[in-house]
Amino acid sequence: MDLFTKFMDTYPVFLKGMLLTFQLTIVSVFIAIFIGLFFAFLKISKVKVLEWIADIYIFLVRGTPLVVQIFIFYFGLTALDISQFWSVVLGLAFHNGAYIAEIFRGSIQSIDKGQMEAGRSLGMTAGLAMRRIILPQAFRRAMPPLGNQFIIALKDSSLASFIGMYELFNVATTYGSNEYDYMSYLLIVAVYYLVLVLIFSILVNVIEKRMASSD
Repeated sequence: MDLFTKFMDTYPVFLKGMLLTFQLTIVSVFIAIFIGLFFAFLKISKVKVLEWIADIYIFLVRGTPLVVQIFIFYFGLTALDISQFWSVVLGLAFHNGAYIAEIFRGSIQSIDKGQMEAGRSLGMTAGLAMRRIILPQAFRRAMPPLGNQFIIALKDSSLASFIGMYELFNVATTYGSNEYDYMSYLLIVAVYYLVLVLIFSILVNVIEKRMASSD
């Protein structure tokens, strides 16, 4: 059976795996943005204890493999009767949140301090000036590295196969094992990942252009 025939025969199953991969990525990245923003604020705060908390979190994520983090969340959360899907989502969000925190921290600190002072001089509180003046500019500056992190998160979702989730990579390895032809199905799954990366890249470019036009 040639590669194209295998592609056509298996696309319904691969599309289901693709949808699950897309869901894992979107939901985990959405949660990771809030985690990252929270720890970015801790990181730039002038309270040392809060800075240390953020530093410890980022150190733990950077210092341990993602697959270990996913296993910890999976075995820890499923024991609390939390579903496999959500345990993987939270594991991915926990991991990506640390890198997003550093992206937001750098973007916020890159904004000229005079803009905060200008907001305060107009009678704004520090929180209001941050929300209305600093954060909109920081988000625009953060979009390129955030886009890269979203794509990394998409590819990292393949590690969900290690706990038995039937996402894209698991579909490919299952077919490869059943038919003793790993190479064909790895090439097929690579096409699906390329399609997903292309979709994410287009979405990020659209968001960047809209933010640029609003300047």
